[in-house]
Amino acid sequence: MSGLLALLDDVAGIAKVAAAQVDDVAGQAAKASAKAAGAVIDDAAVTPKYLHGFAPARELPIVGKIALGSIRNKLVILLPLALLLSSFAPWLITPLLMLGGSYLCFEGAEKVYHLFKPHTPHADGQVLNGDPSHLEEQKVAGAVKTDFILSAEIMTIILAALDPGQSIWFEAGALALAGIIITAVVYGGVALIVKADDFGLWLSRVGRLSTTRALGRGIVKFMPLFMKLLMIVGTAAMIWVGGSIVIHGLHELGMHHPYEDIHHLAEGAARIIGSATGFVSWFVTAFFDGIFGLIYGLILIPIVAKLINPLIRAVTGKTSKAH
Repeated sequence: MSGLLALLDDVAGIAKVAAAQVDDVAGQAAKASAKAAGAVIDDAAVTPKYLHGFAPARELPIVGKIALGSIRNKLVILLPLALLLSSFAPWLITPLLMLGGSYLCFEGAEKVYHLFKPHTPHADGQVLNGDPSHLEEQKVAGAVKTDFILSAEIMTIILAALDPGQSIWFEAGALALAGIIITAVVYGGVALIVKADDFGLWLSRVGRLSTTRALGRGIVKFMPLFMKLLMIVGTAAMIWVGGSIVIHGLHELGMHHPYEDIHHLAEGAARIIGSATGFVSWFVTAFFDGIFGLIYGLILIPIVAKLINPLIRAVTGKTSKAH
């Protein structure tokens, strides 16, 4: 009997350890997911454009196809690559993060630039004609390719945000869980966004109360404004997060400016104001990270246009624009 009790005690101990590991993986995944906010918001802001021109009945199935492609990108392709990187070339993580941060700065700065100098809309903004099933396949394929770039940034950011010294299985679990959470949040949000105006139209037509019908009309009128607001927030988040990644990368590589300059400014502002010091320090840091990211992104625009895009066209016949 004592042997059985000892065995049960050991099993309980193992279960506690396993539960703690699962809890640690979930905690690490949640913390790391928050670090990828800029790319996540950009992903949610970009995806609805791929649904333009399709019948409302096809919107959710298309979102589902893109979400499945995103899961495949993260778990089948990027997760093994991230684990190989962590195991055999961890020194590459910071440069790759800085490359992803540079991409975020470039994309965000280009959107700001085109506010003042509009460009000719891409084919994605045109009304679709031709075979609907073929066009749907093309749109889904294009969205999944765009997602691959953003997912690569997200997974690299998540990998760098995990606590060092973890086992490969812990990293795999945290990366997989964070990837699934982010995909569910992004494409669940996209599904709600693209169907919100249909829901509002339905309410305005079938609502039994005048307030219900008014709410439906309000939703329909609000959604274009919300989409513009989402694009603004997404652009700001891209520039801020991208600038922060590049600045931290420079710091880790031994170039301590402007990281230390911004750190001292944030500490000084917190001391001067004397209240809500944590928020003040964060806000000042985020503000100057964003200023750096915007300037850096604007510098990258002519470099991409005059150097990188011609090189890519020469090799593949395509440009580097993801969206």
